[in-house]
Amino acid sequence: MTEVRIDSLLPAEMATRAEYLGVRKAEMPFFTMLMLSILAGAFISLGAVFATTVAAGGMSVSGTDGAVVYTTGLPYGVTRLLTGLVFSLGLILVIVGGAELFTGNNLIVMAWASGKVTGRALLRNWGIVYVGNFLGAIGTVGLMFFSGQYAFGGDAVGITALRIAVAKCNFTFLQAVALGTLCNTLVCLAVWLSFSARTTLDKIASIIFPITAFVAAGFEHSIANMYFIPFALVIKTFDPEFMAKVGGKVSGLDGLTWQAFFINNLIPVTIGNVIGGAVLVAAFYWVIFLRRKDD
Repeated sequence: MTEVRIDSLLPAEMATRAEYLGVRKAEMPFFTMLMLSILAGAFISLGAVFATTVAAGGMSVSGTDGAVVYTTGLPYGVTRLLTGLVFSLGLILVIVGGAELFTGNNLIVMAWASGKVTGRALLRNWGIVYVGNFLGAIGTVGLMFFSGQYAFGGDAVGITALRIAVAKCNFTFLQAVALGTLCNTLVCLAVWLSFSARTTLDKIASIIFPITAFVAAGFEHSIANMYFIPFALVIKTFDPEFMAKVGGKVSGLDGLTWQAFFINNLIPVTIGNVIGGAVLVAAFYWVIFLRRKDD
């Protein structure tokens, strides 16, 4: 009689599942992979929308000229905690809804190291998924811009979006690599933990704490930044009336450029994400659970 188990998978079984899923992902047809990666870019962006809105905090209006005074009433750490908690929506949609996320797909390295996926297939997946994630994020940027949601809360959401983007464009290259490494270590650990799940609730519970931790700590996720920074750039470029009204409340806007987005953030953060996911998680667990004993 076949044994029926309802408990979660053990780490060795999780490694076998990661290897199996890596093969499936690498062999996925081009169109399916691209469409699922566009969805993932949009899903992560929705988590970023949620996080930006929560980070905007509360506000009140004072003064005869209607000047806006921004108050959160919460300590820094608590605000970061809440922001990270709601950002978890993005990876929950990816894992439970089914989508292809570049950062999570760094775990395909486990199947590659076992010789079940070729280097060409690995890079094909990463390339297609990365482009698809970018398309999904940029599509969400367009929708959010036309929605005008950034003017909600007396412009608090838009001001927060601008401040987030400015901060992300002011890292040094090495700092951005380090922040990206730490980020995707936690993201891939969240995906890794989800491999143990038997139910949807198990998956959600596995995701929430690692994702909340990386956002609360201020680590950098390349795909999320494909939304955060372009959204602020679109506001800055295409809504001069909004910028004339709130520009004085955001310092460092001159440094918010497309060049800074790619050079100061996206490129080094992506490098760090690969180090964190492919090396610090995938390679370590492969060595522990899947390496041949005679190696």
